[in-house]
Order: sequence, then C-alpha cells, then structure tokens
Amino acid sequence: MNQNPINLCTMYHPKCDAYIEKSAEFAQPILKEIRALVHAVCPEVEETIKWGFPNFMYKKAILCSMASFKNHCSFGFWLGGVMDDPEKILQRVGDSGMGQLGKITSMDDLPDFEVLKKYIIHAMELTDRGVKIRKVEKPKTELTIPDYFLEALNANDKAKASFEQFSASHRKEYVQWITEAKTEATRDKRIATAIEWLSEGKSRNWKYAKC
Repeated sequence: MNQNPINLCTMYHPKCDAYIEKSAEFAQPILKEIRALVHAVCPEVEETIKWGFPNFMYKKAILCSMASFKNHCSFGFWLGGVMDDPEKILQRVGDSGMGQLGKITSMDDLPDFEVLKKYIIHAMELTDRGVKIRKVEKPKTELTIPDYFLEALNANDKAKASFEQFSASHRKEYVQWITEAKTEATRDKRIATAIEWLSEGKSRNWKYAKC
C-alpha cells in the first residue's frame, strides 16, 4: 500500500484499541493502517464493536468492518455486494460486509491508498442515498409427505384434520420424526403414535409445550 500522510484520530474507541492490542503481532499494523485510513477519509465515522470485531459507523449505519484472525486479517464494506468495483478488488461473497478484500496477511496485501479512499467515499455515497443490503429470499419448499404417512392420515379423519390445521413447522416435525426412523418397525410405531396424538389435536412435541 502506497503511504499518504494520515492524521491520527483522537476519537478511537477504547474497545477497538483493546481489540487491536490483543490481535496477533502481524495484524496490528494492518488494523491500525485500515483504521487510520477510514478516519482520514470519513471524519464523521464512529467506532463500535459488533459481533466481536471493529465496525465503522457512518450516519448510524455500518460503513465497513475489519477483523483479525490467527493468520490473516479481513476488511470489507457493509454494502460491498452492491458497490461498484472498477479496480476489481472486491470478492463478491455475499452481502455480509466482511472480507471482500480476501485474506490480508501483510501491508502489501492492502490496495493502494487512493484506491481504498475512492471505495470508502463510494460506500459513503451509497449510505447517503439510503441504499440497503439486498436480502436474498430463500425459495419456499413444499413439505414432502411420504405415501405411507399419507395413507395413515387418510384413514383417520380427526388426525388428518389436525395435521392440516397445524402450522408448517408442526407438520414438518411429525414428518421428520417419522422419516428419520432407522427401521420399518420403528417407523410404523411412530406413525401409530402420530395418528393417536393427532387425533387428540396434539403437536409432535406436545409434552414440552407450556401449559
């Protein structure tokens, strides 16, 4: 990383000081350099510890984060997943905000000062515009009910009605319990018990339900 004069900030958070001091010897100058750069580019930034590592807050939103591990450090932007990447320095591994620069093991692994400066400014601009992390919705999967359990349900109206009225999570509990049986005999026993409980309107874990 090419050095530019960086004024030390007096607004460092004591907990972040302690984090750096407890980090491995190789990591300390890396973390100090990143920290000084972020403060130099964004004087409004505030430090905090979230999830056990230093985060830099800008207008009450996470701007970027850094962390140290046994053999490397990491640095990433909270909005890294939606940021422009003209210098191709970001590793798009999701929107977690951590580690887009890959494993940083020495000062030489850090991008040039001016490059990181542009990325920090870009992250600030996105924050100013109110850009948020894109949430990836997991596709909903339908619960697959094995034929042998369906047959048992269809043979008992009360049990079937209870099963259909239960929430998806309660239905899943019954199906998993039955399909995870190691032997056919155990499976049949569990089906019989399930039908008995369902006919009484009981969930799979009714014994542990709060009264």
